Amino acid sequence: MLQFLQSFFSDGSFIPHGHCYLWKPWLVWMHIASDSLIALVYYSIPITLVYFVKKREDLPFKWIVLLFGAFIVSCGTTHLMDVWTLWHPTYWVSAFLKVITALISLSTAIALLPVIPKAIALPSPAQLEAANCQLRLALKELANTQAQLIQTEKMSSLGQLVAGIAHEINNPANFIYGNIAPTHEYVQDLFTLISLYEKYYPCTIGEIRTYAEEIDLDFIKADLPKILSSIKMGSDRIRKIVLSLRNFSRLGETEIKEVDLHEGINSTLVILQNRLKAKTNCPAIEVIKEYGNLPKVECYAAQMNQVFMNILNNAIDTLEESMVSCKVAIPVKTLGVSSKKNNRQQNGKPQIRISTQVVDNNQVIIRFYDNGCGMTEEVKQKIFDPFFTTKPVGFGVGLGMSISYQIIDKHGGQLKCISAPLQGTEFIIQIPINLKYD
Repeated sequence: MLQFLQSFFSDGSFIPHGHCYLWKPWLVWMHIASDSLIALVYYSIPITLVYFVKKREDLPFKWIVLLFGAFIVSCGTTHLMDVWTLWHPTYWVSAFLKVITALISLSTAIALLPVIPKAIALPSPAQLEAANCQLRLALKELANTQAQLIQTEKMSSLGQLVAGIAHEINNPANFIYGNIAPTHEYVQDLFTLISLYEKYYPCTIGEIRTYAEEIDLDFIKADLPKILSSIKMGSDRIRKIVLSLRNFSRLGETEIKEVDLHEGINSTLVILQNRLKAKTNCPAIEVIKEYGNLPKVECYAAQMNQVFMNILNNAIDTLEESMVSCKVAIPVKTLGVSSKKNNRQQNGKPQIRISTQVVDNNQVIIRFYDNGCGMTEEVKQKIFDPFFTTKPVGFGVGLGMSISYQIIDKHGGQLKCISAPLQGTEFIIQIPINLKYD
């Protein structure tokens, strides 16, 4: 055995490989450079593979990669051995290294056979990109659905609250309104009776004259009808508010029905009346209505009222912020009024213009325009994104316009935003008069 090993590593029986090249310097150095460079490259590839395997812990067929690295190392070693045998004829060692390389090569080839079908089954980059795109769309749809569920639950609770308040106010309001007319008649009858007493009994006793002067009977005769008239006006106002609350909430009306969109807009404006009044840092907001002759439109009435509420609320917020940040309101575009005259009449006044019209005999367009500061292109591009808001924390969650967009889309319509800095903002709703049923 010892003799075999000595003969295995001995080089006495052979001549160096350089003799085959007749020790031509250029030829020898060409082989040295080529084999050395090939060996260097072979050794660098396994290092890269090991680094890749270490970083990608989820990589399948990891052992194949390592086996392939061993094959490359053995190939590189054979090239180094070719450089060694130029001067040292240890051909037994060189042959042994080639046998090892052959075995590793054969093992790698055999191991690759069952892996190839699995590798082919792996998704391509294009397939992965398509799957990622579908996942992004599904995630976006899930976020939109979640936002819509949150807003729907919120509006459902608000609708129940509004309907309950309207019902509770309606009974006493009707009681007051119903008793004003007979009360007015009774007062007039009493005043007539007092006048008759004064006419036929002018010489009353001193106590009655003293009490009449004390209570200022003449002032009561003049003022009491005015008080009753004020009570009637107040009760009329309460009845209108109650009717608007009931119209806005539309509790229980979850199905499609034909509705008057003007009625929904007016009800929303009545509810927002308090926000339209003058405040410390903002004058009263004027609402200009330019209603066309609209037919009744098939829609989900409560959801359309929700869209009107979101758009008008945002318009009021914008105008209040504009009076602080812009210090000026932009003239509102009014149909039939020249721009020069319009500027003189409306400059500096926060205003909202609402116009409606029928187009193509089957579409309704509703425009909401405010003369606020407008918005940048970046903000306009994100205005319908869920959870996007320009309001401070605690003043909005960024769901209103996203939900409004989905509601209009659900009706087979379009909701567009036209705005630019210092040019105001306009939201355009276009929906069909008759919905298409699936």
